[in-house]
Amino acid sequence: MASCCSLSFVAVSSKPNKPYSSPISSSVQLPILPFSKSSNHSLLQTQCSKIPLPNSPTFLVVGSAKKQEPLRIMISGAPASGKGTQCELITKKYDLVHIAAGDLLRAEIAADTENGRRAKEYMDKGQLVPDEIVVTMVKDRLMHPDSQEKGWLLDGYPRSLSQAVALKEFGVQPDLFILLEVPEEILVDRVVGRRLDPVTGKIYHLKYSPPETEEIAARLTQRFDDTEEKVKLRLQTHYQNVESVLSLYQDITVQVDGSVSKEEVFAQIDGALSQLLETK
Repeated sequence: MASCCSLSFVAVSSKPNKPYSSPISSSVQLPILPFSKSSNHSLLQTQCSKIPLPNSPTFLVVGSAKKQEPLRIMISGAPASGKGTQCELITKKYDLVHIAAGDLLRAEIAADTENGRRAKEYMDKGQLVPDEIVVTMVKDRLMHPDSQEKGWLLDGYPRSLSQAVALKEFGVQPDLFILLEVPEEILVDRVVGRRLDPVTGKIYHLKYSPPETEEIAARLTQRFDDTEEKVKLRLQTHYQNVESVLSLYQDITVQVDGSVSKEEVFAQIDGALSQLLETK
């Protein structure tokens, strides 16, 4: 998304020691505007065209172009809340860098980086990767030039208060924390009905997005943890984690009704982001 610039102009005389007297009207004075030398400004300087007038000085137009600050967004949602779909819509419209901790972990392992090797040691033992490793990966990705230039969308992270505090200590502070809220019975229904086509990798839902043919339906599989009992356990963990994280971001949290259509959900998010941009 193209960023807007605001311009202010000031007339600068090439003969500063000589007062300017207007040949048109002695009662009209040129306003002198303050010029900020902030690091966020760039100078635009061009020679003005001028009509020769007696004793008239030469003027330069000096503009100050202030670049809009990029968006820094976090988004959280329970399993089957539609978070993945909304991340796609957000990054498409606002051109943010989409960052997910799981993707970073897999990429670091594939690239055989130091953090990747450390993480793999824990994963090979069936253990959880320590927060310090994952937080460092996330922090480093947020500091990449593209993230700093375009802004970022941090997907499903932090998941705990300790992770949120660690990010804050690194200086990571979002502008907005989006929380997708969906009633538990709807989430359970969405998860239990999910099916995977092992041939194409496409995700179906027996009720909301059924397979196109009987042949596809016959080969669909279900994830081992997509059962009502296990999804409720996952939801309980999610609720506990979100509650602790919100204690740090409560002043910048926007709650979004995720039980409606994806278009309606995005309209809520889009409205919040548009309003945020107006204040930047």
